[in-house]
Amino acid sequence: MNYRVIIVEDDPMVAAIDRRYVETNPQFEVLGTFKDGTEALKFLENQEADLIILDYYTPAMTGQEFMDELHGRGMAPAVIAVTSANDAEIVRGMLSRGVMDYLVKPFEFARFQQALDRFLQMNQVSREQTTLDQNTVDRLLGKNGGGRGSEEQLGKGLNNATLEKVREFWKNNETGCFTSEQIAEQMHLSRITIRRYVNYMLEQGELISQIDYQTGGRPSIRYSSRH
Repeated sequence: MNYRVIIVEDDPMVAAIDRRYVETNPQFEVLGTFKDGTEALKFLENQEADLIILDYYTPAMTGQEFMDELHGRGMAPAVIAVTSANDAEIVRGMLSRGVMDYLVKPFEFARFQQALDRFLQMNQVSREQTTLDQNTVDRLLGKNGGGRGSEEQLGKGLNNATLEKVREFWKNNETGCFTSEQIAEQMHLSRITIRRYVNYMLEQGELISQIDYQTGGRPSIRYSSRH
């Protein structure tokens, strides 16, 4: 099955990157790219889309206005926000309108792929199951239920013992915002190791990340607890 995708992005270069990222997976078909929400809504009058890659700032309307108009017309495709808008009120407003994921520019391909994988997972489960238990719902929402510890399925190069140590670091630093280098120094682990685990925790929705441009040099990524 091919999922139909449209991209709403007024920057041609970013739109091209989004399209290339989407089309790396043969399960997706990009129907078109649009510079603003008005053009996209006009297209959707005659075409259906399963997924929309949406920038918040476009010439005709904001992402929130687009979502309101979309739902007002009875349309409910999945939406992944890909935007430079990182104001807390904007993020909350988009999440409250049902975006399934929110990527802050600049983003890495791996993070974009995670969003697409989550979309595929949600659609696969909805096709295969008519009712969902709590563990399945938590997994789709990117939350960790009672299956942590030895039962948690980790990727290559990860182990539960180290993961629990990293989680313990965040329990003790819930209000902190750290680079992977700072975490590595405090935990006496390598930066490469820490990056593996913080990336995993990002995927699970346990951490959030932001780009720090106030470094006086190369921007750095800072991580903080979602709790």
